[in-house]
Amino acid sequence: MKKCIACGMPMRQASDFAQGNPDLDYCKYCTRPDGRMCSFEENQHRLVNLMVKTQGLDRAVAVAQVDASMRQLPAWQAHYQEENR
Repeated sequence: MKKCIACGMPMRQASDFAQGNPDLDYCKYCTRPDGRMCSFEENQHRLVNLMVKTQGLDRAVAVAQVDASMRQLPAWQAHYQEENR
């Protein structure tokens, strides 16, 4: 089973993948309408809002949890390396 490189979502079925294409490494939620992967900021915003809505977290707590999670994901390694320079 593959996991999305941008949000960590398990991708089990073709419909879970961007554009239904199992050859891609990111999920349908991390995809722009043109098929490109969403930016760091777009994903961060979406994931924070999802955690606030579904888990009832305070926004600051959700931001911290999303940041900790995104630091571990392959898609954002360069972003965090740049941030640490």
